[in-house]
Amino acid sequence: MTRKLVVSVYISLDGVVQDPVGMENSGLGNWVGPFSRGPEGDEIMRQELWAADLALMGRTTYEGFAAVWPNLNDPGGFAKRLNGMPKYVASTTMRQAEWTNTTVLSVDVAGHVRRLKGEGEGDILVYGSAGLVHSLLPLGLVDQVHMLIYPTVLGRGTRLFPNDFAARFDLRDLRQLGSGMAHAVYTPS
Repeated sequence: MTRKLVVSVYISLDGVVQDPVGMENSGLGNWVGPFSRGPEGDEIMRQELWAADLALMGRTTYEGFAAVWPNLNDPGGFAKRLNGMPKYVASTTMRQAEWTNTTVLSVDVAGHVRRLKGEGEGDILVYGSAGLVHSLLPLGLVDQVHMLIYPTVLGRGTRLFPNDFAARFDLRDLRQLGSGMAHAVYTPS
C-alpha cells in the first residue's frame, strides 16, 4: 500500500502561504494571529497530525519549527507527537539537523519521497514548505492538499502553486471554522 503525501498549509484568500506567523522577516507580519480556528479546527489539525507517521519540510519551515516545537509541552500532545516522529528536511545547504529524529535530504528529494511513499502506512505530512511543494506538485507526488484558509488578502508573498503549474483538483471536504476561516481538502484530478 502506498502512503499519501499530504500538504498542509495556512493560506490567505489570494493564495499566499509565506510566513504565516511572522518569523521569517518577510514583512508580512503574523497574518494568522488575529483569527481563531476554534475547537473544530483544532480537531482537524489533530486528526491530520495523528494520521501521519512522518513529516517532510523545506529548510525554512524546518528552521521555524525546530526553533519552537522541541521546547513545547502542549496539553493536546501535538508537540510530543511531532517531536517523536521521523522528520525529513529537504535542503541543499544544511549538512545536519539538530531536531530529534530528523534526516536531511540534500540530493534527489523526489526519489527519496517516492521511496518513503512506498514504505509504511501513515501519511507523509508536509507543513508549509512552498519551495518543496513547488518541486513535488509537477511530479505528481502530492496526493492531498489541506488548506486552512484565512479571510485576509496579503497582496504579495510566496503562493502555494508555482506560476507555471496548471492542474485540476477535486474538492473532498470543506468546513467553515471560527473567525470566518475555512478548511478545504483537495485531491489532484
